[in-house]
Amino acid sequence: MKTRRISRRTVLRGAGASVALPLLDAMLPSTTQAGGAASRPPRRMAFIMFPLGAWMPYWMPTGQGPDYTLTPCLEPLAEHRKEMLVFGNLACDKANANGDGGGDHARASAAFLTGAQPRKTAGANIQVGVSADQIAAARLGDRTRFRSLEMAMDRYRGTGNCDSGYSCVYEHTLSWRNATTPLPTEASPRLIFDRVFGNGQADSETMARNATRASVLDSVLEEARDLNRQLGGNDRRKLEQYLSGVREVEQRISRADRLPAVNVPRDFNRPTGVPTDLAEHMRLMYDLMALAFQTDVTRIVTFMVAREGSDQKYPMVGVNEGHHTLSHHQNRPANLAKLKAINVFFNQQLAYLIGKLKAIREGEGNLLDNCMIAFGSGHADPNRHSHEDLPILLLGGGGGTLRTGRYLRYPPRTPLNNLWQAMLERFGIPGARFGDGTGALDGLS
Repeated sequence: MKTRRISRRTVLRGAGASVALPLLDAMLPSTTQAGGAASRPPRRMAFIMFPLGAWMPYWMPTGQGPDYTLTPCLEPLAEHRKEMLVFGNLACDKANANGDGGGDHARASAAFLTGAQPRKTAGANIQVGVSADQIAAARLGDRTRFRSLEMAMDRYRGTGNCDSGYSCVYEHTLSWRNATTPLPTEASPRLIFDRVFGNGQADSETMARNATRASVLDSVLEEARDLNRQLGGNDRRKLEQYLSGVREVEQRISRADRLPAVNVPRDFNRPTGVPTDLAEHMRLMYDLMALAFQTDVTRIVTFMVAREGSDQKYPMVGVNEGHHTLSHHQNRPANLAKLKAINVFFNQQLAYLIGKLKAIREGEGNLLDNCMIAFGSGHADPNRHSHEDLPILLLGGGGGTLRTGRYLRYPPRTPLNNLWQAMLERFGIPGARFGDGTGALDGLS
Protein backbone atom coordinates (compact mmCIF):
# COMPACT_ATOMS: atom_id res chain seq x y z
CA MET A 1 0.00 0.00 0.00
CA LYS A 2 1.31 3.42 -0.94
CA THR A 3 1.50 5.72 2.07
CA ARG A 4 -0.27 9.08 1.67
CA ARG A 5 1.86 12.15 2.39
CA ILE A 6 0.52 14.25 5.26
CA SER A 7 1.46 17.67 6.58
CA ARG A 8 3.84 18.04 9.54
CA ARG A 9 1.19 20.31 11.12
CA THR A 10 -1.62 17.74 10.90
CA VAL A 11 -3.69 17.45 14.07
CA LEU A 12 -6.59 15.20 15.04
CA ARG A 13 -9.71 17.21 15.87
CA GLY A 14 -13.02 16.51 17.47
CA ALA A 15 -15.53 17.97 19.96
CA GLY A 16 -13.47 21.03 20.82
CA ALA A 17 -10.21 19.15 21.29
CA SER A 18 -7.15 18.83 19.12
CA VAL A 19 -4.25 16.40 19.36
CA ALA A 20 -0.98 17.10 17.57
CA LEU A 21 0.90 14.18 16.07
CA PRO A 22 4.46 12.92 16.45
CA LEU A 23 6.86 13.01 13.53
CA LEU A 24 5.70 10.23 11.19
CA ASP A 25 7.44 8.80 8.14
CA ALA A 26 4.50 10.03 6.08
CA MET A 27 5.41 13.62 7.02
CA LEU A 28 8.91 13.32 5.59
CA PRO A 29 9.85 14.08 1.97
CA SER A 30 9.18 11.24 -0.42
CA THR A 31 12.93 10.76 -0.99
CA THR A 32 13.31 9.94 2.69
CA GLN A 33 10.49 7.38 2.65
CA ALA A 34 12.06 5.71 -0.36
CA GLY A 35 15.45 5.48 1.29
CA GLY A 36 16.90 8.72 -0.06
CA ALA A 37 18.40 11.67 1.80
CA ALA A 38 17.09 11.96 5.34
CA SER A 39 15.05 14.97 6.44
CA ARG A 40 16.33 16.56 9.64
CA PRO A 41 13.85 16.59 12.52
CA PRO A 42 13.47 19.95 14.32
CA ARG A 43 15.70 20.77 17.28
CA ARG A 44 14.27 21.48 20.73
CA MET A 45 15.68 23.09 23.85
CA ALA A 46 14.68 23.00 27.51
CA PHE A 47 16.10 24.98 30.40
CA ILE A 48 15.48 23.31 33.77
CA MET A 49 16.51 25.11 36.95
CA PHE A 50 16.67 23.48 40.36
CA PRO A 51 17.01 25.60 43.52
CA LEU A 52 19.72 26.19 46.08
CA GLY A 53 22.71 24.60 44.33
CA ALA A 54 24.55 21.61 45.76
CA TRP A 55 27.37 20.57 48.05
CA MET A 56 29.86 20.74 45.22
CA PRO A 57 32.27 17.96 46.33
CA TYR A 58 29.30 15.61 45.91
CA TRP A 59 28.54 17.04 42.44
CA MET A 60 31.69 17.95 40.48
CA PRO A 61 33.46 14.96 38.90
CA THR A 62 37.13 14.15 39.14
CA GLY A 63 39.17 13.91 35.95
CA GLN A 64 38.21 15.64 32.73
CA GLY A 65 37.06 14.82 29.22
CA PRO A 66 35.46 11.41 28.64
CA ASP A 67 37.32 9.73 31.52
CA TYR A 68 35.73 11.61 34.40
CA THR A 69 34.41 9.81 37.47
CA LEU A 70 30.76 10.20 38.39
CA THR A 71 30.09 11.65 41.83
CA PRO A 72 27.22 10.63 44.16
CA CYS A 73 24.89 13.38 42.93
CA LEU A 74 25.45 12.42 39.27
CA GLU A 75 25.21 8.67 39.76
CA PRO A 76 21.47 8.56 38.90
CA LEU A 77 22.45 9.71 35.40
CA ALA A 78 25.03 6.97 34.85
CA GLU A 79 22.84 5.26 32.25
CA HIS A 80 22.81 8.50 30.22
CA ARG A 81 26.47 9.39 30.62
CA LYS A 82 27.13 9.12 26.87
CA GLU A 83 24.41 11.70 26.20
CA MET A 84 25.61 14.17 28.84
CA LEU A 85 28.02 17.08 29.17
CA VAL A 86 29.10 18.19 32.67
CA PHE A 87 30.45 21.73 33.03
CA GLY A 88 32.87 23.30 35.47
CA ASN A 89 33.65 26.97 36.22
CA LEU A 90 30.51 28.47 34.69
CA ALA A 91 29.31 31.46 36.71
CA CYS A 92 26.21 33.61 37.09
CA ASP A 93 27.84 36.89 38.13
CA LYS A 94 24.61 38.91 38.05
CA ALA A 95 23.23 36.72 40.83
CA ASN A 96 25.89 38.33 43.05
CA ALA A 97 25.07 41.49 44.98
CA ASN A 98 27.27 43.77 42.88
CA GLY A 99 26.45 46.53 45.32
CA ASP A 100 22.79 45.65 45.83
CA GLY A 101 23.01 43.90 49.21
CA GLY A 102 20.93 40.84 50.13
CA GLY A 103 18.64 38.98 47.73
CA ASP A 104 20.73 36.15 46.26
CA HIS A 105 17.73 33.87 45.72
CA ALA A 106 15.76 36.39 43.70
CA ARG A 107 18.86 37.30 41.69
CA ALA A 108 19.79 33.65 41.06
CA SER A 109 16.45 33.04 39.34
CA ALA A 110 16.26 36.36 37.52
CA ALA A 111 19.83 36.16 36.17
CA PHE A 112 19.89 32.43 35.36
CA LEU A 113 18.71 32.77 31.75
CA THR A 114 19.20 36.51 31.30
CA GLY A 115 22.73 37.12 32.59
CA ALA A 116 21.43 40.52 33.67
CA GLN A 117 21.32 42.31 37.04
CA PRO A 118 17.72 42.62 38.24
CA ARG A 119 16.60 46.01 39.51
CA LYS A 120 16.15 45.82 43.27
CA THR A 121 12.51 46.64 43.75
CA ALA A 122 9.42 45.10 45.29
CA GLY A 123 7.18 47.37 43.25
CA ALA A 124 5.91 47.43 39.69
CA ASN A 125 9.11 48.86 38.19
CA ILE A 126 10.73 45.44 37.75
CA GLN A 127 13.54 45.12 35.22
CA VAL A 128 16.15 42.51 34.33
CA GLY A 129 16.70 41.43 30.70
CA VAL A 130 15.52 39.18 27.90
CA SER A 131 16.09 35.47 28.62
CA ALA A 132 17.77 32.96 26.32
CA ASP A 133 14.60 30.95 25.76
CA GLN A 134 12.72 34.06 24.65
CA ILE A 135 15.44 35.04 22.21
CA ALA A 136 14.79 31.66 20.61
CA ALA A 137 11.01 32.10 20.87
CA ALA A 138 11.12 35.52 19.20
CA ARG A 139 13.13 34.18 16.25
CA LEU A 140 11.64 30.71 15.75
CA GLY A 141 8.55 30.44 17.91
CA ASP A 142 6.15 31.11 15.05
CA ARG A 143 6.98 27.70 13.57
CA THR A 144 4.98 25.91 16.28
CA ARG A 145 1.59 26.24 17.94
CA PHE A 146 3.17 27.77 21.05
CA ARG A 147 6.22 30.02 21.03
CA SER A 148 7.33 28.52 24.33
CA LEU A 149 6.02 26.72 27.39
CA GLU A 150 6.79 27.92 30.94
CA MET A 151 6.36 25.29 33.67
CA ALA A 152 7.04 25.11 37.40
CA MET A 153 6.35 23.01 40.46
CA ASP A 154 5.34 26.01 42.60
CA ARG A 155 2.28 28.17 42.10
CA TYR A 156 3.27 31.45 40.48
CA ARG A 157 3.51 34.58 42.59
CA GLY A 158 4.17 37.82 40.77
CA THR A 159 3.64 40.46 43.44
CA GLY A 160 4.96 41.28 46.89
CA ASN A 161 8.40 41.26 48.50
CA CYS A 162 9.93 37.77 48.55
CA ASP A 163 13.66 38.32 49.13
CA SER A 164 15.36 41.30 50.80
CA GLY A 165 13.49 43.93 48.83
CA TYR A 166 13.19 42.03 45.55
CA SER A 167 9.78 41.45 44.02
CA CYS A 168 8.46 37.90 44.15
CA VAL A 169 8.31 37.96 40.36
CA TYR A 170 12.11 37.56 40.23
CA GLU A 171 12.13 34.43 42.38
CA HIS A 172 9.22 32.83 40.49
CA THR A 173 10.28 33.62 36.92
CA LEU A 174 12.85 32.19 34.50
CA SER A 175 11.47 33.53 31.21
CA TRP A 176 11.53 37.23 30.32
CA ARG A 177 10.15 38.31 26.97
CA ASN A 178 11.98 41.59 27.41
CA ALA A 179 13.55 43.49 30.30
CA THR A 180 10.21 44.32 31.90
CA THR A 181 7.90 41.48 30.80
CA PRO A 182 8.06 38.28 32.87
CA LEU A 183 6.28 35.17 31.59
CA PRO A 184 4.34 33.44 34.39
CA THR A 185 4.80 29.73 34.92
CA GLU A 186 2.09 27.07 35.21
CA ALA A 187 2.26 24.40 37.92
CA SER A 188 -0.90 22.43 37.19
CA PRO A 189 -0.44 19.42 34.91
CA ARG A 190 -4.17 19.61 34.21
CA LEU A 191 -3.98 23.16 32.88
CA ILE A 192 -0.85 22.45 30.85
CA PHE A 193 -2.53 19.41 29.32
CA ASP A 194 -5.59 21.48 28.45
CA ARG A 195 -3.43 24.18 26.95
CA VAL A 196 -1.53 21.73 24.75
CA PHE A 197 -4.48 19.53 23.73
CA GLY A 198 -7.47 21.86 24.16
CA ASN A 199 -7.07 24.28 21.26
CA GLY A 200 -4.64 26.40 23.29
CA GLN A 201 -7.19 27.35 25.96
CA ALA A 202 -7.39 26.36 29.61
CA ASP A 203 -10.55 28.26 30.55
CA SER A 204 -13.59 27.25 32.63
CA GLU A 205 -15.39 25.85 29.59
CA THR A 206 -12.44 23.58 28.84
CA MET A 207 -12.30 22.41 32.46
CA ALA A 208 -16.03 21.69 32.48
CA ARG A 209 -15.72 19.66 29.30
CA ASN A 210 -12.89 17.62 30.80
CA ALA A 211 -14.95 16.93 33.91
CA THR A 212 -17.79 15.41 31.89
CA ARG A 213 -15.91 13.12 29.55
CA ALA A 214 -13.63 10.19 30.20
CA SER A 215 -10.79 11.30 27.94
CA VAL A 216 -9.84 14.08 25.58
CA LEU A 217 -8.86 11.37 23.13
CA ASP A 218 -12.40 9.96 22.89
CA SER A 219 -13.43 12.86 20.68
CA VAL A 220 -10.62 12.31 18.18
CA LEU A 221 -10.33 8.52 18.07
CA GLU A 222 -12.57 8.19 15.02
CA GLU A 223 -10.35 10.52 13.02
CA ALA A 224 -7.33 8.62 14.33
CA ARG A 225 -8.79 5.36 12.97
CA ASP A 226 -9.30 6.96 9.56
CA LEU A 227 -5.72 8.24 9.54
CA ASN A 228 -4.38 4.89 10.71
CA ARG A 229 -5.74 3.16 7.61
CA GLN A 230 -3.65 5.48 5.43
CA LEU A 231 -0.33 4.91 7.23
CA GLY A 232 2.41 2.36 6.80
CA GLY A 233 3.16 -0.23 9.48
CA ASN A 234 5.92 1.75 11.17
CA ASP A 235 3.77 4.88 11.38
CA ARG A 236 0.81 2.90 12.74
CA ARG A 237 3.00 1.64 15.57
CA LYS A 238 4.26 5.18 16.27
CA LEU A 239 0.73 6.56 16.34
CA GLU A 240 -0.54 3.81 18.64
CA GLN A 241 2.40 4.30 21.05
CA TYR A 242 1.90 8.05 21.08
CA LEU A 243 -1.87 8.00 21.63
CA SER A 244 -1.43 5.45 24.41
CA GLY A 245 1.10 7.76 26.04
CA VAL A 246 -1.26 10.74 25.84
CA ARG A 247 -4.10 8.72 27.37
CA GLU A 248 -1.86 7.48 30.18
CA VAL A 249 -0.83 11.03 31.11
CA GLU A 250 -4.45 12.20 31.10
CA GLN A 251 -5.56 9.26 33.24
CA ARG A 252 -2.79 9.94 35.75
CA ILE A 253 -3.85 13.59 35.95
CA SER A 254 -7.46 12.52 36.51
CA ARG A 255 -6.43 10.11 39.28
CA ALA A 256 -4.38 12.86 40.92
CA ASP A 257 -7.40 15.19 40.85
CA ARG A 258 -9.46 12.64 42.80
CA LEU A 259 -6.93 12.14 45.61
CA PRO A 260 -7.67 13.82 48.94
CA ALA A 261 -5.80 16.97 49.88
CA VAL A 262 -3.01 16.81 52.46
CA ASN A 263 -2.36 19.14 55.36
CA VAL A 264 0.62 21.37 54.68
CA PRO A 265 2.25 24.14 56.72
CA ARG A 266 0.62 27.54 56.32
CA ASP A 267 3.80 29.00 54.85
CA PHE A 268 4.11 26.27 52.21
CA ASN A 269 3.04 27.56 48.79
CA ARG A 270 1.76 24.25 47.38
CA PRO A 271 -0.08 24.47 44.05
CA THR A 272 -3.69 23.35 43.92
CA GLY A 273 -5.07 20.77 41.50
CA VAL A 274 -1.84 18.78 41.28
CA PRO A 275 -0.76 15.35 42.55
CA THR A 276 -0.16 15.27 46.29
CA ASP A 277 2.86 13.05 45.63
CA LEU A 278 5.79 15.32 44.75
CA ALA A 279 7.63 12.76 42.62
CA GLU A 280 4.47 11.99 40.65
CA HIS A 281 3.89 15.71 40.08
CA MET A 282 7.43 16.17 38.77
CA ARG A 283 7.25 13.16 36.50
CA LEU A 284 3.93 14.33 35.09
CA MET A 285 5.54 17.66 34.24
CA TYR A 286 8.39 15.84 32.51
CA ASP A 287 5.88 13.65 30.66
CA LEU A 288 4.12 16.77 29.42
CA MET A 289 7.43 18.28 28.34
CA ALA A 290 8.23 15.16 26.35
CA LEU A 291 4.76 15.16 24.76
CA ALA A 292 5.09 18.82 23.82
CA PHE A 293 8.40 18.11 22.08
CA GLN A 294 7.16 14.90 20.50
CA THR A 295 4.15 16.63 18.96
CA ASP A 296 6.12 19.75 18.00
CA VAL A 297 3.55 22.03 19.64
CA THR A 298 6.57 23.91 20.98
CA ARG A 299 10.34 23.57 20.73
CA ILE A 300 11.20 25.73 23.74
CA VAL A 301 10.42 24.88 27.37
CA THR A 302 11.51 26.27 30.74
CA PHE A 303 10.86 24.41 33.99
CA MET A 304 11.48 25.49 37.58
CA VAL A 305 11.92 22.37 39.76
CA ALA A 306 11.24 24.69 42.71
CA ARG A 307 11.52 28.41 43.34
CA GLU A 308 14.94 29.57 44.48
CA GLY A 309 14.04 30.23 48.15
CA SER A 310 11.96 27.05 48.46
CA ASP A 311 11.70 25.44 51.89
CA GLN A 312 10.09 22.34 50.40
CA LYS A 313 10.52 19.11 52.36
CA TYR A 314 11.41 15.80 50.73
CA PRO A 315 10.26 13.06 53.13
CA MET A 316 10.35 10.46 50.34
CA VAL A 317 14.16 10.61 50.60
CA GLY A 318 14.30 11.08 54.36
CA VAL A 319 14.46 14.88 54.40
CA ASN A 320 11.88 16.35 56.77
CA GLU A 321 13.53 19.76 57.11
CA GLY A 322 12.98 22.57 54.64
CA HIS A 323 15.39 22.72 51.71
CA HIS A 324 16.27 26.40 52.21
CA THR A 325 16.87 25.82 55.91
CA LEU A 326 19.22 22.92 55.14
CA SER A 327 21.01 24.87 52.43
CA HIS A 328 22.70 26.92 55.15
CA HIS A 329 24.45 23.71 56.10
CA GLN A 330 27.42 25.15 58.03
CA ASN A 331 29.43 22.15 56.78
CA ARG A 332 27.62 19.84 59.18
CA PRO A 333 27.79 16.25 57.88
CA ALA A 334 24.13 15.52 58.64
CA ASN A 335 23.00 18.56 56.66
CA LEU A 336 25.33 17.77 53.76
CA ALA A 337 23.97 14.22 53.57
CA LYS A 338 20.42 15.55 53.31
CA LEU A 339 21.38 18.08 50.65
CA LYS A 340 22.95 15.24 48.69
CA ALA A 341 19.73 13.24 49.02
CA ILE A 342 17.73 16.14 47.56
CA ASN A 343 20.13 16.55 44.62
CA VAL A 344 20.05 12.80 43.98
CA PHE A 345 16.24 12.96 43.96
CA PHE A 346 16.28 15.81 41.44
CA ASN A 347 18.69 13.90 39.19
CA GLN A 348 16.62 10.72 39.44
CA GLN A 349 13.65 12.64 38.03
CA LEU A 350 15.87 14.14 35.33
CA ALA A 351 17.02 10.63 34.41
CA TYR A 352 13.35 9.70 34.01
CA LEU A 353 12.88 12.51 31.47
CA ILE A 354 16.03 11.61 29.55
CA GLY A 355 15.03 7.95 29.42
CA LYS A 356 11.62 8.93 28.11
CA LEU A 357 13.08 11.12 25.36
CA LYS A 358 15.47 8.35 24.35
CA ALA A 359 12.58 5.88 24.07
CA ILE A 360 10.69 8.03 21.53
CA ARG A 361 11.80 7.21 18.01
CA GLU A 362 12.24 10.13 15.64
CA GLY A 363 13.73 10.12 12.19
CA GLU A 364 16.73 7.80 12.16
CA GLY A 365 17.31 8.12 15.91
CA ASN A 366 15.38 9.23 18.96
CA LEU A 367 13.89 12.44 20.30
CA LEU A 368 16.80 13.10 22.67
CA ASP A 369 19.15 13.19 19.68
CA ASN A 370 17.38 16.38 18.58
CA CYS A 371 17.13 18.01 22.01
CA MET A 372 19.33 20.17 24.21
CA ILE A 373 18.24 19.74 27.84
CA ALA A 374 20.07 22.18 30.10
CA PHE A 375 19.83 21.40 33.82
CA GLY A 376 21.36 23.39 36.61
CA SER A 377 21.16 25.96 39.37
CA GLY A 378 22.03 29.63 39.81
CA HIS A 379 23.70 28.68 43.10
CA ALA A 380 26.80 26.58 43.69
CA ASP A 381 27.35 26.24 47.45
CA PRO A 382 24.18 27.78 48.95
CA ASN A 383 25.75 28.12 52.40
CA ARG A 384 28.01 30.85 51.00
CA HIS A 385 25.53 32.07 48.39
CA SER A 386 28.19 31.29 45.82
CA HIS A 387 27.34 31.76 42.13
CA GLU A 388 30.62 30.52 40.63
CA ASP A 389 31.49 27.01 39.43
CA LEU A 390 27.80 26.20 39.14
CA PRO A 391 26.30 22.70 38.86
CA ILE A 392 25.34 22.66 35.17
CA LEU A 393 24.56 19.75 32.82
CA LEU A 394 23.57 19.57 29.15
CA LEU A 395 21.96 16.41 27.78
CA GLY A 396 20.99 15.46 24.23
CA GLY A 397 22.59 15.55 20.82
CA GLY A 398 21.41 18.95 19.59
CA GLY A 399 20.67 17.48 16.19
CA GLY A 400 24.19 16.08 15.90
CA THR A 401 25.93 19.32 16.93
CA LEU A 402 27.08 18.23 20.41
CA ARG A 403 29.88 15.80 21.32
CA THR A 404 28.60 14.48 24.62
CA GLY A 405 29.98 12.07 27.22
CA ARG A 406 32.51 14.56 28.64
CA TYR A 407 33.30 16.77 31.61
CA LEU A 408 34.46 20.22 30.47
CA ARG A 409 36.14 22.79 32.72
CA TYR A 410 36.54 26.36 31.56
CA PRO A 411 38.51 29.33 32.93
CA PRO A 412 37.16 30.53 36.29
CA ARG A 413 34.05 32.73 36.17
CA THR A 414 33.19 31.95 32.56
CA PRO A 415 29.70 33.44 32.04
CA LEU A 416 26.89 30.90 32.07
CA ASN A 417 25.37 32.99 29.29
CA ASN A 418 28.14 31.74 27.00
CA LEU A 419 26.58 28.27 27.21
CA TRP A 420 23.16 29.68 26.37
CA GLN A 421 24.68 31.49 23.39
CA ALA A 422 26.23 28.23 22.17
CA MET A 423 22.84 26.53 22.45
CA LEU A 424 21.18 29.33 20.50
CA GLU A 425 23.76 28.95 17.74
CA ARG A 426 22.80 25.27 17.47
CA PHE A 427 19.17 26.34 17.41
CA GLY A 428 19.81 28.40 14.30
CA ILE A 429 20.40 31.78 15.97
CA PRO A 430 24.06 32.80 15.56
CA GLY A 431 25.59 35.84 17.23
CA ALA A 432 22.94 36.25 19.92
CA ARG A 433 24.73 38.48 22.45
CA PHE A 434 22.76 39.35 25.57
CA GLY A 435 23.26 39.81 29.29
CA ASP A 436 26.85 39.31 30.44
CA GLY A 437 27.77 36.84 27.69
CA THR A 438 31.17 37.28 26.07
CA GLY A 439 30.72 34.83 23.20
CA ALA A 440 29.47 31.32 22.54
CA LEU A 441 31.07 28.63 24.70
CA ASP A 442 33.56 26.61 22.67
CA GLY A 443 34.52 22.96 22.82
CA LEU A 444 30.99 21.52 22.63
CA SER A 445 31.25 19.90 19.19
